Amino acid sequence: MLHFLTKALALLATLLCSESYTIRNPVSWAVTNDLLEEELGTASDEEVAPALLVDNVGIWKQAYPPTVYGDRAEKPQPKAEKDVTHVSSAARVFSYRMEEVNPPSKPPPPPPHEETAKTARYIAHYSDWGHLSTISTQEKIKGLPFGNIFSVSDGPLDNSTGVLYFYVTPMDNTVADLRNFPFASLTFSEAEGDFCREMVYDPEDPRCARLTLTGRMVEVGPEELDFAREAMFSRHPVMKKWPVGHKWFFMKLVIEQVWLQDWMGGVSLIPLDEYFKASPF
Repeated sequence: MLHFLTKALALLATLLCSESYTIRNPVSWAVTNDLLEEELGTASDEEVAPALLVDNVGIWKQAYPPTVYGDRAEKPQPKAEKDVTHVSSAARVFSYRMEEVNPPSKPPPPPPHEETAKTARYIAHYSDWGHLSTISTQEKIKGLPFGNIFSVSDGPLDNSTGVLYFYVTPMDNTVADLRNFPFASLTFSEAEGDFCREMVYDPEDPRCARLTLTGRMVEVGPEELDFAREAMFSRHPVMKKWPVGHKWFFMKLVIEQVWLQDWMGGVSLIPLDEYFKASPF
């Protein structure tokens, strides 16, 4: 028996040395050296790659125009302007229709810094957002200051009131803070616009004006609701589409102090009557 196994192994070794084998799936078969070289040469041919790419782009055709992929493999490169059109067509799958959005108009230059009340009204009116500081009710920082960013409006662009309106949800930590302690400070910076950037003023430079309005946050009453809605939605139209399940409502800041720094030499505390009499226009 042992002699028979030895002869069988010797025969198998002879066969393996005389021919080359390759594995295809789980099946093996013999190939000659000539066939092996021909197969490897064909597989490594660089001209095969474009055809493979063309064949495989079908899965993308629903998301991208065929011209973005297939045409480039089979045809000469189009001119630059046509190429831009093709790419922009594909990009539109992930883009908003910006042509429906009106770009915001650039505000006029700020008033002279000596006109403090006018400067305060100017910043309050032309700022689209501010930093609201409250006393926190969150467990880990209860009783400590907490700041949050809010979109605001003191009226439509052509109608400034000096009163800042908010569109808020009870789900916001800041609203929970205000229900516990309604006083807050709202801070604006002239760095929000282009003025400080154009003048190369750092946001902390006194010439880059800062305004802080401190007072009591209250819910807007029924008699004022229409104006608050117009003030907010005319400046922030996307708010009209925010989910109703968040139970949005309007609040306003009843101002008690107007603090302004708009130049060297200290800050200004502007009397409320001067603030409300001034015009930002």
